[in-house]
Amino acid sequence: MAGELTLLLREASAGDQPALDRLVALLYVELRQLAHRCRRHGPGEMATTSLVHECYLRFVRAGDLALNDRAHFFNLAARIMRQLLCDYARECLAVKRGGEVEHVPLRDDDAAELAEAEQCLAIDEALTRLQALRPDQAKVVECRFYAGLTEEETAEATGRSLRSVQRDWQAARQWLAGQLD
Repeated sequence: MAGELTLLLREASAGDQPALDRLVALLYVELRQLAHRCRRHGPGEMATTSLVHECYLRFVRAGDLALNDRAHFFNLAARIMRQLLCDYARECLAVKRGGEVEHVPLRDDDAAELAEAEQCLAIDEALTRLQALRPDQAKVVECRFYAGLTEEETAEATGRSLRSVQRDWQAARQWLAGQLD
């Protein structure tokens, strides 16, 4: 699968329409798997299908998106899914703060979703601070946390050794935990 995706990315970039058609189908499957893993870390109501479609639309809207290989695709998909989940969290919190005209009493599950939205944004803010200090660690967190990649997949996606990814993952988790306390 990894080699096929990289090959299709190259062929589609060269203008091969059948390769582009196959790539779209393959990317949809990959995006769906990423979105399913990613949804665990965002506010509760955003459906996997919605996340996949929004992510796919961002890829398409980017126009001439030169994806070099599978690793590049995973890196970009992780970043887009992070942005989408944070945008959704912001929308949830805007409604909480009076962004909608109609006011209705909160149900218990509404309060839980708002807490998840606040936590999602707190993680995003902490990750943004980590990006400024340790970009390699932030990239590992995006791949592991938002895209749900394994350590091995993260090493492939970032072009780094497995041991470096493991060290960065551990250090980043400790740093983020300290920031979120």
